[in-house]
Amino acid sequence: MSDNPIKTRRDGAILEVTLDRPKANAIDLHTSRKMGEVFASFRDDPELRVAIITGGGDKFFCPGWDLKAAADGDAVDGDYGVGGFGGLQELPGLNKPVIAAVNGIACGGGLELALSADMILAAEHATFALPEIRSGTVADAASVKLPKRIPYHIAMELLLTGRWFDVSEAKDWGLINEVLPANQLMDRAWELARLLASGPPLVYAAIKEIVRDAEDSKFQDSMNRITKRQLSSVDVLYSSDDQMEGARAFSEKRDPVWKGK
Repeated sequence: MSDNPIKTRRDGAILEVTLDRPKANAIDLHTSRKMGEVFASFRDDPELRVAIITGGGDKFFCPGWDLKAAADGDAVDGDYGVGGFGGLQELPGLNKPVIAAVNGIACGGGLELALSADMILAAEHATFALPEIRSGTVADAASVKLPKRIPYHIAMELLLTGRWFDVSEAKDWGLINEVLPANQLMDRAWELARLLASGPPLVYAAIKEIVRDAEDSKFQDSMNRITKRQLSSVDVLYSSDDQMEGARAFSEKRDPVWKGK
């Protein structure tokens, strides 16, 4: 097995991350740690603004946990690395947009990986499931995230039955943003990434921190922390050159030039 299961492509402010572990892009502990390193570097690089996560090949996005590796000794409660399973779902302070380009099967931890992104694009042939129930285990991250993305009763059905569903159903329930022909998936992901990369990075950071903060808070408590500038990204935004640039550009009827500071 390759020591480099992650391929990256960098173009300007955009980082494309490809999970490439033939035959199915399953994630073992080594791969998860590598993914965490890649996404932590993305988080900490001031020149990068948007990431795309996809899978190698055209059949699998990711089927989740590598059961063969588990049989060979990988512990299910082992060291997944700085970002938790898949490098994304527990990565602290990730205040930049991430797009998942689901190019095939996304089940179990693979669907949880997609749910860790901010937006999900999917190829027409992509399929989804949370089959952990059938092996007597729990899709823990999906149990937290899925009911926040789609109606509760649908999320519970998918979690409790483990049944497969296609892109049409995923789109109907609002799980994914767009369905595309396979040969257009990455072009669209890059088009969307370029749009986001041209936007105000400090505002994106504030949005993501506010959303995280609000998950466990009452509305007024979150609003109080925002107005009192107790969230670091909000404080940085309101003290930034970009904040003034936005106002000047609007007044001068021109496109703003965002510097991220």
